[in-house]
Amino acid sequence: MDFTDQPRIRLVRAASAAHRLREFISITKPRVVALILFTAVIGMLLAPGTTPLAQAVFGAVGIALVAAAAAATNCLLEAKRDAVMARTRGRPLASGRLRTTEAAAFAAGLGLAGLALLHALVNPLTMWLTLATFAGYAIVYTLLLKPRTPHNIVLGGAAGAMPPVLGWAAVTGDVCADALLLFLIIFVWTPPHFWSLALYRRNDYAKAGVPMLPVTHGVRHTCRQVLLYTLGLVAASVLPFFTHMSGVVYLVSALSLGAIFIAYATALRRRYSDKLARATFRYSIVYLALLFATLLLDRYL
Repeated sequence: MDFTDQPRIRLVRAASAAHRLREFISITKPRVVALILFTAVIGMLLAPGTTPLAQAVFGAVGIALVAAAAAATNCLLEAKRDAVMARTRGRPLASGRLRTTEAAAFAAGLGLAGLALLHALVNPLTMWLTLATFAGYAIVYTLLLKPRTPHNIVLGGAAGAMPPVLGWAAVTGDVCADALLLFLIIFVWTPPHFWSLALYRRNDYAKAGVPMLPVTHGVRHTCRQVLLYTLGLVAASVLPFFTHMSGVVYLVSALSLGAIFIAYATALRRRYSDKLARATFRYSIVYLALLFATLLLDRYL
């Protein structure tokens, strides 16, 4: 071997290792985990009393690790369905770029590390709640509900609504009514958020045999449900003001953000298009982020 080739070989190996690492990271759905972590941290900061820094940091890391493990497990269990859908067929497991065994080991390692961290350095309650959330998403939603019922996202939405409760429990060691109110907001937000995506991806879901609401009940019915749930979401979003969890700044913001969401949902109901459904889906993410950020801002103002 020509020794002058060694630096080039090392660079190639390093590039290959970096590419493999990116493939593993991609199956954790980083953008989803970021939103989960954001709402969990908001839950921590909204909890009464002084937030213990060490518990908050370890709690955030542990919750993020288990959320990443749940996302990777979801990719693992849905690899065959993902392979026939245009939106997901490029994922590493669906395309065969990652093997099932290595993805399973990666997910297990993340999950166990996160749960151990929560148990040892945060508190057992947060660990058990996080484990239940993992099971609710990876098993109850992915394996039992999603392939069987068009109401999968409603029934399975409880797992996705848990992050602020986990954050709250991490710094207080308990769960109270205010934490459950945060849970309620995300729980009611989930159907209009996800059905907006399902509307413009309905052909993909039909091809994969997934009974999402637009596939089983049609576009018109789904748009009506999006509007109804959005109205319910706006009603739930103002409850923190009436329970004295927040003030006028939050109330005005919640009503303003909700009015925009209702406008999107109403437009979907009146003049549906895939472009409008996509815009509604994107706004739903912005809505939740701004709603929780405003709730925190109001608290510290």
